Amino acid sequence: MARWWVCGLLSLLAVAAAAEGNAEPLIRLPTQQNEHDAAPAPAPSAEEGVTRWAVLVAGSSGYDNYRHQDYTGDQVTTKNFFAVLLGNKTAVTGGSRKVINSKPNDHIFIYCADHGSPGSLGMPNLPWLYAGDFIKVLREKHASKSYSKMVIYVEACESGSMFEGIMPQDLNIYVTTAANAVESSWGTYCPGLNPSPPPEYITCLGDPYSVSWMENRKASSQIHYAIYETHNLKKETIKDQYEVVKNRTASSDNITGSHVMEYGDKTFKDDKLFLYQGFDPANANNTTRVPLPGLEGAVNQRDADIIFMWKRYEQLNGGSEDKLRILKEIKETVAQRVHLDSRIDFIGKLEAPRSSGQPVVDDWDCLKRMVRVFESHCGSLTPYGMKHMRAFANLCNNGVSEAEMKEASIGACGGYNSAKWSPLVLGYSA
Repeated sequence: MARWWVCGLLSLLAVAAAAEGNAEPLIRLPTQQNEHDAAPAPAPSAEEGVTRWAVLVAGSSGYDNYRHQDYTGDQVTTKNFFAVLLGNKTAVTGGSRKVINSKPNDHIFIYCADHGSPGSLGMPNLPWLYAGDFIKVLREKHASKSYSKMVIYVEACESGSMFEGIMPQDLNIYVTTAANAVESSWGTYCPGLNPSPPPEYITCLGDPYSVSWMENRKASSQIHYAIYETHNLKKETIKDQYEVVKNRTASSDNITGSHVMEYGDKTFKDDKLFLYQGFDPANANNTTRVPLPGLEGAVNQRDADIIFMWKRYEQLNGGSEDKLRILKEIKETVAQRVHLDSRIDFIGKLEAPRSSGQPVVDDWDCLKRMVRVFESHCGSLTPYGMKHMRAFANLCNNGVSEAEMKEASIGACGGYNSAKWSPLVLGYSA
């Protein structure tokens, strides 16, 4: 079995894994690691002749974003993610400084679970990750001839916009996203839905796209008190998993589901999944293909934090200081959302998005400048306000200058006290 190296950008303390013979990869938590341990790249096995690398990115923080996380930390930044991917150890700030030190025959698997918006992915430490910058890094990685094939899975709202119209097909990179370029992704295993989490959890535990590929790949999964034997990854292909995930993520009511998309190089979809996601030897003889259970309910990603706060409120004793504090937090959060929606409408949102197949914007630097100008006068966009990113892109696409944007923002938000929502407190999103 191929050797594994897993870089956990979830905390930017790379979770090391190395498999010997038929053993499963050993994944250690960052707290179990000695920060002085050396991190040589594992040697390729004779069986496949490649080393498999993985980077897992949780682009949000807090218990209300549980569904996006395994580990968290101050080192989860766009800059560090790019450095890890490019194998640039000197550019990594903090953490273990472990990076993808891949070679020409190696395979790389990247999974990102974030809040999203047209053309950007959230990061718990600002600024956000923008599509134009990500594609540049992928081109640079390809030019370095330091991998053979790469597979990227992205869970986020409007995640298709990270690749639509700008993802090259000649980089040996295959991408799937939880949603197309214009729709929300969803939360699942949420309180009150079917399936619901155990009663002690008051937040959504997953997303349909993410739980579908993860439950599909495991040898067995404990899913809501029942065991479901899943597929043999030495027999199942990338294409097979894509179809399973696509069908399960879509909703029969066409309201609470999303369209799983694919981009980039689709010529190696017949590759077996174990070449990228690993393999459990105990599952070697498994031929059972029991369907995963249906997901009958889902929550809009941008409402999940409100649901979490409301569940906390319901659990507390009436009249307690904590209950009143959470109610105040809910009111402030909703008020900030109303402010963002109304101010962006006031500035003059252009409602005509580009046609399918085109990138969100041509000038990505212009997009980031527009975001900074708006936040300087109107407060942080927040993960909720990310949904308005296309409005800023449309301003760039229609030739609106930075000076005009500043004037409009002052007119819309002059005198607004952003307080805790100030970018001077939270940081700028761009």
